[in-house]
Amino acid sequence: MVEIAPNDAVLAPRSLDVIKPARFARNYPVFAGLQLGAKLFLADLNPQALAAVAEEFGGCGHGAVDVADEAGCEDIVAQAATRLGRLDGVFHCAGISDRVERALDMDMAAWQRGIDVNVRGTMMICRAAGRIMVSAGRGSIVNVSSVNGLNGIPRRHSYAPAKAAVAMITRTLACEWGSAGVRVNAVAPGYIVTPMNEVLAAQGKLDIKRLEDRTPLARLGQPSEVGRVAAFLLSDAASYVSGAIVPVDGGWAAYGGPGPVQTA
Repeated sequence: MVEIAPNDAVLAPRSLDVIKPARFARNYPVFAGLQLGAKLFLADLNPQALAAVAEEFGGCGHGAVDVADEAGCEDIVAQAATRLGRLDGVFHCAGISDRVERALDMDMAAWQRGIDVNVRGTMMICRAAGRIMVSAGRGSIVNVSSVNGLNGIPRRHSYAPAKAAVAMITRTLACEWGSAGVRVNAVAPGYIVTPMNEVLAAQGKLDIKRLEDRTPLARLGQPSEVGRVAAFLLSDAASYVSGAIVPVDGGWAAYGGPGPVQTA
C-alpha cells in the first residue's frame, strides 16, 4: 500500500463508488489514493474476492455487478448512493482484455463481449452515475482508457477500439454534463505491473524488457501510480479539469522513435 500524507494531495472527505477493485486491490492497490479521506463503496463481478477486499479497506460497503448488464449497472450505483448517503465520485475501472489474434482469425463472439463490457458497460455506469450527479449539481467520474486506445496496435481488435471509445465517451459526457457541475475524465494507463502481465511474462507471451526499453521512464508502472492520478482527477484539486484523457504511461504515448528509447 502506498501511503499519501494529507498535504500531498487535496481530496476533501467524499463518497466514492469504485467499480472493479478486486483484481487490483489486494497486492496492487490501483485506487490507493482514493483513501485520502474518502468514504468508499466497492463493486466487482466476483463477490468473494470483493468481500475480502472490502474487509481490507475497513469493511466498506460493497456489491456485486456485471457491468454488461443494464439493470445491474443502475442498481449498483443506486446501492452506492444509498449506502454512502451521497455520490460525489465514481472511479470506473471495470474492463476485460481480449484475444491477441490476427483480424483474419478473429472470434466475433469474443470481440463482442469485449465491446459489451468495455464500451457498453462504461456508458451504462456513467449514465447511472450521471442521473444522480446532474440532479445534485455536482460530481466527478473517472474512467479507464488505455494507451492502446490512443495509438494503433495490431492484434488488439476489440480492446484497443473499445478503449478509444471509452476516451470519446468521457469527452462527450464532459461536454454534456459540465454545465451541471459534473466533471468526467479518464486515465490512460500504459504497461502496468499486474498479476496478468506477470503470468504472461512467465509464459513467454510478454517481453517485459522490450516494453521497458520502449518506455521513456524505462520501467513498467505500478497500479498505485494510476490510482493517484485518478484520485487527483476526482478531487477538488482538479476542479477545472474535465474531458481530459491523462496518459499514465511513463512517456509511452509521447515516444515516436524507432526501436528502444535513446536515453540520456
